[in-house]
Amino acid sequence: MARFPMYGTAGIGIAAAIGFVLILGSIGNSILPRQPETTIVSVPTGPEGPTALPVAFTQNINKFASVDELRNYLANVEANRLALSLQPGAFAGADLRFGALSGAITTQAAPLVESAAPEASSADQDAGVDYSTTNIQVAGVDEPDFVKNDGKYAYILSGDKLTIAEVFPADSAKIVSKIGVDIKEGQYLQNMFLAGDKLVIFYQEYGEEPIIPAYDFEPQTVYSPKTHALVLDVSDRADPKVFKNYAVSGAYSNSRMMGDFVYLITASEIYDYRQPMVPRVAESGSTVVMPDIYYFDNPEPYYSFNTVTSIDITRDEDAVISKTFMMNPAATLYVSEDNIYIAYQKYQPYIYETSNRDRFFEAVLPLLPADVQEKIRSIDTDNTLSPSEKWDRISTVLQDMYNRMDENEKTDLLERIRKAVADYDERTQREALRTVVHKIEIMPAGDFEYVTRGEVPGRLLNQFSMDEDGNRFRIATTVEYYSRFSSGLYNNVYVLDEDMKTVGTLEKIAPGESIYSARFIGDRLYLVTFRQVDPFFVIDLSSDQPKVLGSLKLPGFSNYLHPYDKDHIIGIGRETKESEFGGIQIQGLKLALFNVEDVSKPRLVDQYEIGGPGTDSEVLFDHKALLFDRAKNVLSIPVTSYDTEPRYAEDRYIPPQVWRGFYVFGVSPQDGFELKGKVEHSTGDEYYYGLQGSRSFYIDDVLYTVSLNNLIKMNDIQTLEEVGQLEIGSTGGIIKYPEPYVK
Repeated sequence: MARFPMYGTAGIGIAAAIGFVLILGSIGNSILPRQPETTIVSVPTGPEGPTALPVAFTQNINKFASVDELRNYLANVEANRLALSLQPGAFAGADLRFGALSGAITTQAAPLVESAAPEASSADQDAGVDYSTTNIQVAGVDEPDFVKNDGKYAYILSGDKLTIAEVFPADSAKIVSKIGVDIKEGQYLQNMFLAGDKLVIFYQEYGEEPIIPAYDFEPQTVYSPKTHALVLDVSDRADPKVFKNYAVSGAYSNSRMMGDFVYLITASEIYDYRQPMVPRVAESGSTVVMPDIYYFDNPEPYYSFNTVTSIDITRDEDAVISKTFMMNPAATLYVSEDNIYIAYQKYQPYIYETSNRDRFFEAVLPLLPADVQEKIRSIDTDNTLSPSEKWDRISTVLQDMYNRMDENEKTDLLERIRKAVADYDERTQREALRTVVHKIEIMPAGDFEYVTRGEVPGRLLNQFSMDEDGNRFRIATTVEYYSRFSSGLYNNVYVLDEDMKTVGTLEKIAPGESIYSARFIGDRLYLVTFRQVDPFFVIDLSSDQPKVLGSLKLPGFSNYLHPYDKDHIIGIGRETKESEFGGIQIQGLKLALFNVEDVSKPRLVDQYEIGGPGTDSEVLFDHKALLFDRAKNVLSIPVTSYDTEPRYAEDRYIPPQVWRGFYVFGVSPQDGFELKGKVEHSTGDEYYYGLQGSRSFYIDDVLYTVSLNNLIKMNDIQTLEEVGQLEIGSTGGIIKYPEPYVK
């Protein structure tokens, strides 16, 4: 799928001229004074005439009043693409409000209740008293997964099928229903939420949309993704019914659920800037909402539609609120009970000639002798000369200067220039790679309002690199840059206020290393970086100014950090060892328990290693694969291991044996990790990367381990004595498709 739409050359000459003016403005006081508060850029768009594009120093949010206004705006963006790519603040992100295209439905619903528990369902009768749920980041904010349970039933997605199994009590477990969802071949059900008697299942549909490009005559097919939020009524587990099937424009990005409200984020490309396919939300083929579309003061060269949709899954009538924001595609999501934070990485465009020219005038020229500076500026302001003629004359001035210097003078000047250029490159590279975070406030009744945006240098690792605490937003990033004159790799922590303005900074943590895991817990940040050893940092966030309280260095690294209690942190990652050549070799899995009671001297309580280099676990890249419960004293992780050393018998190659299953531990600050045992799901000579589709949960005193397309195993949670097992793979039986819900 193309990242950017194709566009013609119309307007490029005008755009280039405008771009040159904007370039001069970007250089600042070294050449021209700063531009006024707002500059208007406009080009003809057809018989309607020009539409003004404000190039402002603000990032206010605006709303389109109509589709025609949107088309004109995008047409001008396309014509001014070159100028916009060179304009200072380009790619800064957009604050968008998009006026009603056909009237958004904002039906009233009950106010959102913080940390609301799912309403009682028909499954609660004879259900387990105590059961685990999905491992999430923020209490009260559920995350989607392909396995859910309610204390009596387990719900499992596999391919295009939903399996509902009655798993409590374990000794009489059985499959209640297995239904196939009517989706296109090659597509699959991704994940789901469970709330009482409602399941919300997400899947994507790549539909075909015929469009006729501008001034063409023949329709062309564009593949336009849609994300389905399929709401099933499972009050009768043996016969689920379709309650609602919402189709939202765009590819699935992420989602969260609080109470009865699901918040879905989708992203869609703008394939044709002159005939954009505006987002919509449909139910059973009928349009429910045409989202308002919002944009920011500063136009960008390229846009995507990012649509945020809230759905009340309990209402018979459609209760959907949807708004679209024009900005870079959403990448990483953090959601608290009060706000949605959408983050992505932005890149400033690199134009070789412009960047070299800026570097020369800003970093090199001020270090030259005064008479040389005067000659060069005189040449540069001579508008009778072409750019190449200007540089020919400037280079001659430079060569004459060097020829007049003795070797010591020249060496000293060149050293100072190299340092200035390296410093300049570091500043510009830091600005070129930044993380933009948009803040959206969650309102009552499923509504939401855009608040503001902020940005910080560097890139995010994942959702655990962000956190909200009161009216403060905290974020950890890695800065990495390479240029001809300098390079750098280090990590930063920033504190932003409620307006997303930076109020606290801690930069250049662990130079030469990058973040491998992060976890914000209260007024502390636990951070793991890695290059050759694993520095485990404890960072204080009790005030706006972050500071390192203590650190611990040891071999290996942690990919995921999980709180045990206020004084202990669990790390799950890999062991490493130094090779004979001084490099680092990745070894097997490693569990580590850190004691942080003395924040100035964190220490390792215990560690447990599993297998060798051929050992893997989903927990390393998916936190929802972990089951940990301190009260139950259980930690379960999926593990795949295989023989890395080739084996032969009588000159015959023996394929490596692959073991798939779960390692189950007890954990305590006194004894560290105690292996309770292993739950094997399969063994053989067939290998694929990781144990794909594996989850653990418990109901009362039974541990359930699930491997996709295979089985559910049930074991005593303390002794791991097998209680039973249930096949959930393909049976060859007839699948009943759900019938449309009838009120």
